[in-house]
Amino acid sequence: MAIFDDESIRKTQVHEIGQDLSLLSVGELGDRIEALRAEIARLEADIAGKSSTRLAAEALFRRT
Repeated sequence: MAIFDDESIRKTQVHEIGQDLSLLSVGELGDRIEALRAEIARLEADIAGKSSTRLAAEALFRRT
């Protein structure tokens, strides 16, 4: 037995882009849509945070 169990570290993937959807129920598809919407919101929030940081840095260096 290894010191670290790689299987327990791996995250379960909610959705894979391009995955075959024919075997999923309507409920499972709805769950995936919700998970993807939450991930999109998280990504958009990160973009907004990074953009505001960049704009603040640009404003600081423009003052000289």
